Amino acid sequence: MKLLSIGEFGLIEQIRRNFPEPEGVRGIGDDCAVIPQRSGLDTLVSTDMLIEGSHFLLADISPYELGWKSAAVNISDIAAMGGNPTATFLSFALPKTLPDGWVEAFMQGYADISSRYGVALLGGDTTASPDRLCINVAVLGFCPHGAAKLRSSAREGDLVCVTGTLGDSAAGLHIVLNGLDRSTSEAQYLLGRHHLPTPRVSEGLSLASCPGVHAMMDISDGIASDLRHIMEESGLGASVELCKLPLSEELKSFCALQGLDAEELAAAGGEDYELLFTMAPDARPSVPYTVIGRMTAGDELVWPGSNRDFVGFRHLI
Repeated sequence: MKLLSIGEFGLIEQIRRNFPEPEGVRGIGDDCAVIPQRSGLDTLVSTDMLIEGSHFLLADISPYELGWKSAAVNISDIAAMGGNPTATFLSFALPKTLPDGWVEAFMQGYADISSRYGVALLGGDTTASPDRLCINVAVLGFCPHGAAKLRSSAREGDLVCVTGTLGDSAAGLHIVLNGLDRSTSEAQYLLGRHHLPTPRVSEGLSLASCPGVHAMMDISDGIASDLRHIMEESGLGASVELCKLPLSEELKSFCALQGLDAEELAAAGGEDYELLFTMAPDARPSVPYTVIGRMTAGDELVWPGSNRDFVGFRHLI
């Protein structure tokens, strides 16, 4: 059976069977999803697009991994606001060159990461593409009214902090782009961090409930870019110490072998999908984190002890 020989409605029904509707919600099958509102809550909405050749290389990521990543990067946006993700809407334009079983494997990855966080797929759209694969996901979530963690909420003197380790995904991308050996345990770890990111939902919820945690966002373009978003929205500068960037042992070993700068990957590499947040010096979050710097007066991002500047990924350039 050739791809999409079951037709649009057959494909939609096939997808629908894997995503039962939560009680009281109307999802796939109508022109719009129907989601009851509850008092005292704010709805969170975000959307993200992935284009073949720009955001992923189809030959270097499995359909399962791409399905997982497509959902994960959007769920991460809700985590970055300190919210609970609840639902997604998936739209994709599919080239006819995709092999049999590709869509099924993609949807399995999408379903597995969605079920991990209790996120329902409530609709979307499908169409054909003349050449490249295009994926668009919209995500919904909620948080208590007024509790969303905004980029504009940083304060002068706040500590700049991150969850997890940085640079692993960028190293995974380096392996892909340069055709490096993937058989080592270090390479497998770094590729996993690139292809199968883990949204920090529980960490985001915990940080949102901690007094003294102010601004927050996820790290998609590298802290050298993402921290500048917090600076701009908050009208502040920042200072980040390279030596304090948290690096995995796998990254350090890989970079030593390849002659790469691990600190540069950690500062400027993207797609870590860890959380970047600012907090008062006396705040005491219950999640593991690393302090990497401080918010300052002014509008500059400085790297004490280094004569270099770093710029993460920039869109439309």
